[in-house]
Amino acid sequence: MPTIQAFHGLRYDLGHVGSLSDVVTPPYDVISPEFQDELYKKHPANFIRLELNREEPGDNDGSNKYSRAARFLRNWRSEGVMQLDPDPAVYVYHQTFEAAGQTFTRRGFMCRVRLERFGQGKIYPHEETHSGPKADRLLLTKACKANLSQIFGLYPDPANAAQNLLEDAVAGQTPLTATDHLGVVHRMWPVANMRTISEVAAIMDAKPMFIADGHHRYETACNYRDELAAAGQLDVNHPANFVLTQCVSMNDPGLLVLPTHRLFRGVQPITSVELAAKLQGNFITRPIGVGPELATALWQEIASTGLQNKLAFYTAQDDTWTLALATEAGSQQMAKLASEHSTDWQGLGVSILHRLVMENLLGLKELPKPMYVHSVQEVIDNLKSGDRAGRDATGQMGTGGRFELAALVMPATVDHVRLISEHGERMPAKSTYFYPKLLGGMVVHPLE
Repeated sequence: MPTIQAFHGLRYDLGHVGSLSDVVTPPYDVISPEFQDELYKKHPANFIRLELNREEPGDNDGSNKYSRAARFLRNWRSEGVMQLDPDPAVYVYHQTFEAAGQTFTRRGFMCRVRLERFGQGKIYPHEETHSGPKADRLLLTKACKANLSQIFGLYPDPANAAQNLLEDAVAGQTPLTATDHLGVVHRMWPVANMRTISEVAAIMDAKPMFIADGHHRYETACNYRDELAAAGQLDVNHPANFVLTQCVSMNDPGLLVLPTHRLFRGVQPITSVELAAKLQGNFITRPIGVGPELATALWQEIASTGLQNKLAFYTAQDDTWTLALATEAGSQQMAKLASEHSTDWQGLGVSILHRLVMENLLGLKELPKPMYVHSVQEVIDNLKSGDRAGRDATGQMGTGGRFELAALVMPATVDHVRLISEHGERMPAKSTYFYPKLLGGMVVHPLE
């Protein structure tokens, strides 16, 4: 079971850097090359130099950026730009943001969580991982000897007992505050009272934890720990036995899961009539109208029903949106196609989209990675402007040209994350988007 601990956090000294807003950064996997450059220019000690150090002229191999990140970290520590907290603490972390015209605050706390391999305890993944990002993060971890950014873990707590204890501990205290490029306000309070920390740890020890975001970083932390163990450099109290984690109750009222819509690359032109013919028998389809702007009304209809098996497709060839609702026959076909998975997995909107529609009914199994976007406005804007050649903000390579096919799809819910994880399954990529992203640079967990 997860064991949480306080730790001596490494944090920016605001006397050196001024505003925390100038030095924090989003996670590496949502930073485009253009935004990377912006962050470099924003402040000479911006965390981008650690989280996603860029390649420089004269680099003779890919390892230079990792050693350069480590050098920045060493220099900042020696110069007092970043300093260790004198007492071990857990860090209450709030994020206040706007969504659908409302203001939300997602509450959680950062601590270190004892590592265990997936399948060997009660820490569960929910998405697949890939070798490239894990190799990248391992090289960075080995160079810097630190967890630079946190895992995002969810745990069940209907009464929010653990978080409420910490809220009481920081009541009336002034937080450290940063505002990110999206206008999200991030607030953090260190809690060093060991009695409070012990009470929180006692609550958490009995609970499972589900990785909401940071699967690559979690598996990288396990790999780093195992390398140290194989070299005889690890004892039971070594900090590499743990990983920096933001813990959020699955019952927190500020926990939102946003959709991840798809704009597909590599698809041949297809009309709405041709699409409906291919979906016939497995879906009830209805043409809605023309123009990318119809995405707004369509998404409102889909989201209001909450049905995972209701999708909307845009075909650029005739500029038309089509609404599609899976039939019982479609569900039976999905069960045959994904017989190795549970009914919970088979019923996910993203599973239906990729396994039943894209791979089976449309026969599109070897497509490039799509563009992933989270707002309807992004769907509209990108359908109008077309694909852009080069790497997009989600790390996928754009090929240029028109997006011939797009899909609006419901996100998996927090309950889906729990159920499918407990089945020992992993969801298709980009099934969930927990907004907002956690910031890097709020606190670092040293591994020495």
